[in-house]
Amino acid sequence: MARTMEPLAKKIFKGVLIAELMGVFGAYFLFSKMNTSQDFRQTMNKTCPFILEVYYKSIEQSGMYGIREQDQEKWLDSKK
Repeated sequence: MARTMEPLAKKIFKGVLIAELMGVFGAYFLFSKMNTSQDFRQTMNKTCPFILEVYYKSIEQSGMYGIREQDQEKWLDSKK
C-alpha cells in the first residue's frame, strides 16, 4: 500500500510547492507594484484597503515614514 501512495504524495508535494512559489512571487509582484505606483496604491485603497494597510505597516517597520501621508494628501487634493 505504501508503494502505491508514493506517486500521489509526490504529486501533492509538487502541487503544494508550486502553490507556495506562486504565492511568494505574487506577493513580491504586488509589493513591487505598490512600492512604485501611487496610482496603484489608490486603486488598492478602493478595492482592498486591508492589503494596503499591510503594505504601509511593512514600509514603516523598515524605517520609511511619510508614504501614507503623501498618499492621503494627494488623494485629498485630487478630490477638490
